[in-house]
Amino acid sequence: MERRLAAILAADVVGYSKLMGEDQTGTLTALRQFRHELMTSAIDDHRGQLVKNLGDGWLIEFPSASDGIACAFEVQKALAGHSVIKLRIGIHVGDVTFVDE
Repeated sequence: MERRLAAILAADVVGYSKLMGEDQTGTLTALRQFRHELMTSAIDDHRGQLVKNLGDGWLIEFPSASDGIACAFEVQKALAGHSVIKLRIGIHVGDVTFVDE
């Protein structure tokens, strides 16, 4: 078991169930486009490591809080005014235990 200090960014799409109920195809298309064109590069640019993708949400590890905040800011700025995707983002900093199974 390895323990280390990390910043964990948790993000999810606001109103995802409602969006899916109103327009499943449009929501999935917008989410896929967002993931491929913005989220993946923002994570890489700020030294992040995708821990888990939950469909409409993500858990991402960063080596520092400032990297996580910079990533969140970049993503939120790029999404300003987006017609479908709005994210709720939180960051937690603390010891994380990593277990290889």
